[in-house]
Parts: sequence; structure tokens; C-alpha cells
Amino acid sequence: MDSSAEEKFRFCIDRGGTFTDIYAEVPGRREGYVMKLLSVDPSNYDDAPIEGIRRILEEFSGERIPRSAKIPTGKIEWIRMGTTVATNALLERKGERIALCVTRGFRDLLQIGISGELVRVAKPVDVEALKPLLKVPRGLTASVDAYLTPVIKEYLSGFMSRFEGGSEQVNVLFMQSDGGLAPERRFSGHKVVLSGPAGGVVGYSQTLFGLETSKPLIGFDMGGTSTDVSRYDGSYEQVLETQIAGSIIQAPQLDINTVAAGGGSKLKFQFGAFKVGPESVGAHPGPVCYRKGGELAITDANLILGTVIPEYFPSIFGPNEDMPLDYEATRKAFENLAVEINSHRKSQDPSANDMAIEEIALGFVNVANETMCRPIRQLTEMKGHDTKNHALACFGGAGPQHACAMARSLGMSEVLVHRYCGISSAYGMGLADVIEDLQEPYSAAYNTESSAEASRREALLVKQVKEKLMEQGFGEESIRTNSYLNLRYEGTDTAIMPRELTQISTKPVKESSCQIYFSSGWQDTLLYKLENLGYGHVLEGPAVIVNGNSTVIIEKDCKAIITKYGNIKIEINAAPSTVSISEKVADVVQLSIFNHRFMGIAEQMGRTLQRTSISINIKERLDFSCALFGPDGGLVANAPHVPVHLGAMSSTGSLIFGVITSMRVMFFRGHHAEIGGITPGSMPPFSKCIWEEGAAIRAFKLVERGVFQEEGIVQLLQSPCSDELAGYKIPGTHRIQDNLSDLHAQVAANQRGISLIKELINQYGLVTVQSYMNHVQKNAEVAVSEMLKTVASKVAKENGSCEDYMDDGSVLHLKLTLDAIKGEATIDFEGTSPEVYGNWNAPEAVTTAAFIYCLRCLVDVDIPLNQGCLAPVKILIPKGSFLSPSDKSAVVGGNVLTSQRVTDVILMAFQACACPQGCMNNLTFWDDTFGYYETIGGGGGGGGGAGPTPGMALVVFNVT
Repeated sequence: MDSSAEEKFRFCIDRGGTFTDIYAEVPGRREGYVMKLLSVDPSNYDDAPIEGIRRILEEFSGERIPRSAKIPTGKIEWIRMGTTVATNALLERKGERIALCVTRGFRDLLQIGISGELVRVAKPVDVEALKPLLKVPRGLTASVDAYLTPVIKEYLSGFMSRFEGGSEQVNVLFMQSDGGLAPERRFSGHKVVLSGPAGGVVGYSQTLFGLETSKPLIGFDMGGTSTDVSRYDGSYEQVLETQIAGSIIQAPQLDINTVAAGGGSKLKFQFGAFKVGPESVGAHPGPVCYRKGGELAITDANLILGTVIPEYFPSIFGPNEDMPLDYEATRKAFENLAVEINSHRKSQDPSANDMAIEEIALGFVNVANETMCRPIRQLTEMKGHDTKNHALACFGGAGPQHACAMARSLGMSEVLVHRYCGISSAYGMGLADVIEDLQEPYSAAYNTESSAEASRREALLVKQVKEKLMEQGFGEESIRTNSYLNLRYEGTDTAIMPRELTQISTKPVKESSCQIYFSSGWQDTLLYKLENLGYGHVLEGPAVIVNGNSTVIIEKDCKAIITKYGNIKIEINAAPSTVSISEKVADVVQLSIFNHRFMGIAEQMGRTLQRTSISINIKERLDFSCALFGPDGGLVANAPHVPVHLGAMSSTGSLIFGVITSMRVMFFRGHHAEIGGITPGSMPPFSKCIWEEGAAIRAFKLVERGVFQEEGIVQLLQSPCSDELAGYKIPGTHRIQDNLSDLHAQVAANQRGISLIKELINQYGLVTVQSYMNHVQKNAEVAVSEMLKTVASKVAKENGSCEDYMDDGSVLHLKLTLDAIKGEATIDFEGTSPEVYGNWNAPEAVTTAAFIYCLRCLVDVDIPLNQGCLAPVKILIPKGSFLSPSDKSAVVGGNVLTSQRVTDVILMAFQACACPQGCMNNLTFWDDTFGYYETIGGGGGGGGGAGPTPGMALVVFNVT
């Protein structure tokens, strides 16, 4: 950021959800000036960025600037800013009201989105007539842009109006989601939803990679509201399409993953376990220690532990914005919470010792750390990288307090902390480039001819973006361009895509010492100021380094080294230690940590499967589930893809038709869209017996002694099934290569799960891991039981009956009995019609899985999807009914139609919501060369204060 015009101020600003960070280059100062303000503080100022600029100008220019006055621009060279205004508007649904004009009959197009694959056209078509067809992702992007841009423009208009002479007199550039800067007039809603986090990625990539380490970097940006995770290995990893808050956005943007865990994440004790987030206390009122009557958050926990030191934290609280953090109020709040926690522990184990306030605070921090480790594991695994081979680039105001513990948990040996880590997103904006981007749609098969046409179009786009940049005053010699070709596999929607210091020979001088609570208890810890440390200084942990905008904690067995660029490199010398904990009674902290670890294993299996599979059902529609089971076969954790596949695995020995299962230590089940039968697509609308629906495999050992049994599985999938009644043969699969590819992917996913569970066993021991497999199920049982007690007091008819009817008049009858004292329920389907000579019969496992899904919808707590959900529930299904048919009956419709009807009557009995359309509509067509089927949504019922949703099958995509 060297400047030739040092007589003027430069401002880099990141307006985050909790804090606004400002880095200013001040005339006459060698080092930049840093300021941190609450983003929302209505009792003191209207806009944090304006307030920060005003204060800095007033302090260093000597000119008094009243808050009501406009900001003088004569001494400002430029301002660069990132803002969460658009992000918050999207998350909170506070954008501008918009109208969508679309072809008659397509009013629900944006809600339905994309389903299925491209259709092969069998006869010539009028190409010109097809060109105007609406492309759904671009339609969604246009809608998001229309929704957010007015909000952005309104904020920017107000911001610019606060300067003397308005936008004409001040040079302001805004950070976009792609990591580049744009002037106000080119700043639009769909390009800025990751504005602030993008600045952080630019910051750490430009100041750490290649300078401090040759390892690829994992960016860990822990702010007040959320944590952003990214990766950098010499170039920015970009995506051309992403989904944010349920909205698909097609625009170049940095690949950043966000998890709702930050310094402001709420701390709760629910159902015998510690919970951190996803709710945030925000900037206003904020944590308890902010003196605004807030709730306990991670910042409060760090304050109790001594890792947040009030003397080195901005004194910006209280009515006059001059008071430090309120330690006493925080401790009092933890004391109140401790009474609840220790009371629960005594009820579980009378001999249990009370947990001290510090133990409770450390427990919440450990749970938060595991919450933030999950997206890091997912990010690296999804791209095929090993997390251990990366360095952790830590920034954000709260990040350096957690970095050592998280690096240990992730198996990393190196942590890098920039000297401006607390304001890295703001600092990065000063390093960013001004970017213009243009896109042009071009659909063709990749070959020599299309490659030449793509190159021609690329040249035109390059010319246009250069012209736009030159209009802004940039010379052609200072412009460089990057081109991206968005390739997709045929039939899918998956895109491929500082100043050096002089070394110091003197020993580091401590500023003071403090007490910090680690896992081994309170420890005397030396405290250093970064400004007093120099290149070559080495600090053995435990130690604390403060730099005015963040606090860096160096734990025991870690070593901090000050680099020649003034940054901090932390060497993590100890691997995650073996942990010994009680197996008999669940530890309230470890219970939450194991919940995260078990779910993380299932999720990483799913990432492996999605990345290595080929069929659209699995790669695009995520029509699969990965799960972890205990030694008794009980479901421990099910990744949230399609729960019906595994929701009742432990209660059934037979396989739901149309689904193939591969098993080793982990489990996977996925929907193979083609396994033979009387129609391609294996979803025959008129099947009467199970053999008409394709390969029905009761059991087959897919991998034996490490060898994939391809010949055997091909024989099962391709060999015609004999119809015992009619005597004719049933065709085998039409897509054997897709089947084999997906089965190989299943095996890879299982192998990944095996590797991860072995790591967990090495750390905790087999007995402990198995014990917590039981504990997490018990935790889910308690949550469901408490929900049933609450529901019993609200539902008018505790012993009521509900009915629904199939198209042929068959009755689906349910009687719900709730016990408000014990928190138990009986679901009795007595009175349901007998098995039908059709295909909407449903195996018992489907009903069980549908009920687990309903329970998870009804429990307003984030609990794992596991077997414990069913413990307080008795499900009675009459044998011979179409919910418990014979093993020869056709069932393909039961998995997709009857499951939704079962879900309907359960939610109806609990008075949760109105019924949806009640059918999963499957469109199937084929010829001798291909088969195709897709699901067409029919609408969801209203409930919980929300109205109905047309055009979507809200339940079926979650259940089947």
C-alpha cells in the first residue's frame, strides 16, 4: 500500500455483522491506523463507517467535525469498503418488493428450480424459437439482483450523501464477491453478497502465501456473527454458481463457506448437552459483557477464560462508549447457567462433582471449535485435499484465540496470523484490484469447432472489459485478464472449475503477565505486545500476543515465531492427545463434540460420494444418504441428504426396491435411477409385483478381501428377472456403466468413513467411541420426549384419529396417543387397508423413516437424525396392510407416494401443518436407447404461520 500522495488519507473499511473494522493510512504515520466500532450502535451514531472516518479525520487533522456535519473530502484520496448490507437483506428477507414477469403457466418456475437432466431431442427443432427460453439459474440471479440492488443503492446513496460534494468529490470503490473492486455505479446486489469475506481472502492470500509458507492455506475468518472458511493455493478458487440463503446466484465469486459460529454465537444448555449457535446475539444487544442486556455468547466464555483481556479490548461500551467489557455481569450469567448444568449432572450421576464456571466456559469453547472444524474438513475433502497438508491462515477478531486448539484438532502443524489479523478483511481491500467481469452463454459439445468459437467469443469479451477499465482511468499496460470456461459434464449441472523487518538479536520483552484457564487449569501466562516484538523473536507457549485489534493465544506445546514481515507463525508441536472420559454417563461437553464428529464423518462420506459419482441422481439431486451405525445396528448419525434411505436401516433386513446398499463399517444408500424392470428408469407406473420393478437384491457382498466383485453385481443387474406369474422375462439395467461408477463411488465413500472413524478411535479409544454412539442416541431420545410432552399440552385431541385416502379409496388410518407425563407416543395404523394389487405398497421401513422425519421437523432443536428419535415412540403397523406388505408385492410407488401420505397424516395428527398435494408426481419416458424420469412438485401445505407453497413437493424430497 505504498503511496505517492501521502498528504491524503486512505481508508479500507469492512462493515461486518458485529464490528466495523477500519484500516487507515494517515499522512505522516509510518504504520497504518486501526479502529474498530460496533456496526450497530443507534444510541451513538447512525452509520459505523461514516463515524470511523469522521473520528480519524478529526483526530489526525485537528479539525473538529460534528456528527451532524458532512465529511470534508479534501484530505481523502480514496475509500475502499466491503459491506454486509446485501448479505443481511438476503438472510433476513428484507430486500425490495419485486415482481416477476414470466410466460403464462410458469409462475412457480423460480420456486421449482432445476430438476432432472437435459432431454435428448429426437427430432429437429426450430433453434431460433428456442433461444428466448428462460434459463432458471439466470432467472434466479436476476431476481436476487432486483431484490438486493435497491437496498444497496439506498445505503450507498445515504453513505455518499454524507460527504461534502457527494460522490463527485470522493473516490469510493466497493469490494465484490469475486475479490475485485468496483465503483459505486457498477455495484449491484447479486455481486456483493460475499463482499466482506472476499476482502479477507485477498488479505491473507496476498500477505502470507509464498511469503510465509509454501503450503496451501486454509483461510479461517472468525468474526462476531459467523465464521468464513476458504482455500488458497496460488490462485483464487472461484465458483460461477452458488446457493446463498436458499437463492441460486450465477456470478463469479470466491469459493467461501460460511458457518453460523462466531464470537456472538449463543450459548445454551439443552437436553443435557452444550449448544453453540447457530443463533447469534449480534452487535446489538450483543454478548452479556457488552453492557446492553444481551445473552451469553462465545465472547463471554473467552472473557471468563482470560483469553479476552478487557484491558486490551476496545473500551467502546456503556452509555458514553468509554467503558470496558463487563466481566462481573458475564460471571453472574455463567453462575446462573452453572446451577442448571450441575443440577442436570447430579440427576444423571449423584456422585458427579459440580463443574466450575471456567470448566463450563471452556466446554462451550471446545464445542464451538468443533463446530468450526466441520466446514474446514468439508472444504478440503470436497476438493480431494488432505487437511493436514495445509497451514491455517487465521484472522478475524476472535480467530487467533481459537487457532491453536483448532489446528490440533485438524492435525495441522502450522498456524499463520497476520499482524493485522483482527481487521484482515479491511486490510485486504487495500490490496485488491479493480475488476470488471462479463459473461456470455454458449451451449455446445466441447470439440475443435466449439473451442474455436469459444475463443472468438472470449476475445470479444476481453476487449469489452478492457474498454470498461480504461474508461475508469486505467492504462492498458496495467490491465490483465483471466478467462474462465464453464464446462459441464453432459447431462449434469456440475461446473468444473509487504515490508520486510530487520532481524532482532535481543530477547523479547514481556508487557505483563496474566492468568488464562486451559484444559489443565489456570496458568500464569506471559503477555507481549506485537509492536514490541521483532523479526526472529520466539515465544514458547503458553503466551499471549496482543496487537491492538486482536488477541493471539499460544497454547502449551506450541511455539510462536515473529517473521520478517512482522507476522506470527505458530508451530503446533503436539498432535491431538488421547482423551480419556467416562463411558457410563455422558459428559455434557463431549456429548456435543461427539455429535459434531459423528455428523462430520457422515457428511464427509457424502462429499466423497458426490465428487466421485457420475449419475445425475447422486451427483446432482443428492438422492442418497451416508450414515454411521453403532455396534448394535442403531443409527448414530445420518448426513442430511435424503433421510428415508437410512432412517430405518437398523429395523429392516430387506432392501427398499430401487435402492442398492453397500456396507462395510460405514453405510451408504443411494437411488440408482436405472436397475431394469418393465420400463426404463425402474419406476413403472403399473407394476403389480416386485420383479417388474427391476433387480431386487436381498444381499450381495460387493467387496470381498479388497476386491470389487464386478462380475457378480453385473450379473445381478443385467440378468432378466423371471416373472413367476406370466412367464415372461424382465429386462435388466440399461445404464450398467452408471451403476458401476456409482457403486465404486459408494465404496470410496465407505472407505473414507472407515478412515475417519479409525482416527476418532485412535484419539478417544474404541470403548469411549462406542459409548458415545449410545449417548448421542439417548440425547435425541430426551429431545423427542420433551417435545412430546410439549405437544401433548397443545394438541387438542391427545387420542385423536386421522385418515387419508389413496386414489383407489384405500384408507390410511392413524391413531395418535400422547402421554404428557412420560413424554411418549403411540402411533397406531390399525384400520389401514390391506395390501393392494398395485405399486403403492410401502415396506415398514418407509413408515418408520417418515416418522423420524416428522419428529425432526417437530423438534425445534438441532439434534442428529438417529435411532434415539424413535425410543419414546411405539409404531404399530398391521401385517398385510399396504404399510406392511408381502415381500412379493410391488413397492416402487410406496417409496415415493405412500411415504408422503404417511407424512401427511402424522403431521396432521400433531396439528403441525396442512397437507401438501399428497403425491410425488413422476414423469417417465423412454425408447430403446435411453430412459428418463423426474419428479414434478405439486405444492406444500401451510403451517406455523406460513402460507402454502405452490409448485414444490416440500415433504417428499426430504423423506424419499
